[in-house]
Amino acid sequence: MSNVELEGLRARLDEINGQLLTLISERAEIVQEIGVVKEKQGVPKFDPEREKQMLEKLVAGNKGPFTNGTIRTLFKQIFSASLDLQSTEHKKSLLVARKSHEEDTVIVLPGDVTVGGSSSLMVAGPCSVESELQTRTVAAALQRAGVKVMRGGAFKPRTSPYDFQGLGMDGLRILREAASEYGLLTISEIVDPRHIDEALDYVDVIQVGARNMHNFELLKAVGEVNKPVLLKRGLSATLDEFVHAAEYIMSRGNTQVMLIERGIRTYEKSTRNTLDISAVPILKQECHLPVLVDVTHSTGRKDILIPCAKAALAAGADGIMVEVHPDPATALSDAAQQLNIDEFNTFFNEVKASGLYR
Repeated sequence: MSNVELEGLRARLDEINGQLLTLISERAEIVQEIGVVKEKQGVPKFDPEREKQMLEKLVAGNKGPFTNGTIRTLFKQIFSASLDLQSTEHKKSLLVARKSHEEDTVIVLPGDVTVGGSSSLMVAGPCSVESELQTRTVAAALQRAGVKVMRGGAFKPRTSPYDFQGLGMDGLRILREAASEYGLLTISEIVDPRHIDEALDYVDVIQVGARNMHNFELLKAVGEVNKPVLLKRGLSATLDEFVHAAEYIMSRGNTQVMLIERGIRTYEKSTRNTLDISAVPILKQECHLPVLVDVTHSTGRKDILIPCAKAALAAGADGIMVEVHPDPATALSDAAQQLNIDEFNTFFNEVKASGLYR
């Protein structure tokens, strides 16, 4: 074969490549249109029966030289890429997506306390509200340290039904009274949609806990109130599931949503959970919402809270959550992982001294 003939064949290949690219691009546009229709209908993007039909039709029309197996492989790759394209477009269209809101969302709490933006936030307090004395003691310590937001559990979803479940509305009342006395804001978890209206008088931020990240009726309910929501990542939730849980809230009209990474369950046993530090930059890149990190629940170890908090802030976290108790040894829940007041002061001072806390 002469060089002229070879160059002619190559030119023909280039021409066919261009035609294939045009056809694949046209196919992709149609796939995107199908994705929009399916989204409106609320049906799954992936239809295995439809894919099977298309492959059988292609194989039936195959005249070679590719084998039927090769044809299946080639077109499965095209189908997979098309499905990925639908998923990508769906993510970009979400209310929580960076594309829909390029600027970082900054949530302003009462007293001009901001979450997100140029300043960091420290959220601290007991795992559970146990008594007025315990809660007031922590509140006084947080005020002296310069902390503005206090957490405290009143409704405690526990693994065992025999463990301490919290004081309920009495716990919220105690939390509110102690916080108000010392000029603090409150964050507490609500687990039942029926409690939301009453809880609004006691909390400045509603927390949706890790075990309730997939409680869609609760997500819808907190999405319909005018109150900031702190959404925790589920025990084994993917980031995609986490983001869609936030979308549930925002789709109901509540745009005051904060995300908090609290560690996920893996095979590792040296920590209570595995702190997914990579979640912070990924969420900040894909979403416009503030992102915090709960170093207590993600590690369950007081000896590594400081480096983990620094790592979270270095990765771009907007704030840190940590548990504090006057006497952790007597705590009714999570005794081993809560800091006492002196330990918290050391923790907070070292985090601030790192230069990462803005």
